[in-house]
Amino acid sequence: MKVYAGSDHGGFLLKQTLIKRLKELGHEIVDLGTDSQNSCDYPDYAHAVAEKIQAEPCSMGILTCGSGIGISIAANRHAGIRAALCHSSLEATLARQHNDANVLVMGGRLVGEALALDILEKFFSASFEGGRHQARVEKIEIPCERQKH
Repeated sequence: MKVYAGSDHGGFLLKQTLIKRLKELGHEIVDLGTDSQNSCDYPDYAHAVAEKIQAEPCSMGILTCGSGIGISIAANRHAGIRAALCHSSLEATLARQHNDANVLVMGGRLVGEALALDILEKFFSASFEGGRHQARVEKIEIPCERQKH
């Protein structure tokens, strides 16, 4: 599977760890930056990853910043992006099974390496269950007429 990766400076080291593991699992990784721990702005990388996934709906993404909060908010501004900020393996599994999440988000300053790798593996091994969850996922997208209110 093609996976787009992005981070700001606060999530850079964790992103590198996650990329290494995804490659070991056989995924094709496209790193959209940042490429160092120099200060930068997380929305730039969230938007870059989200736009790639919108263009290739069967792809997925990983995003990291210091807390994971800002970068997940920025990514979720894009139609069709369901970025899930996960702090546990169970959250990662449920994000995929119940919410059809297509972007995994973690905080580089909040999640340790061993836990992050477990979260990553659970996220990428789970799949959307559909069924009763399908209608709920469809309701996430805001129709144009509702955006005006």
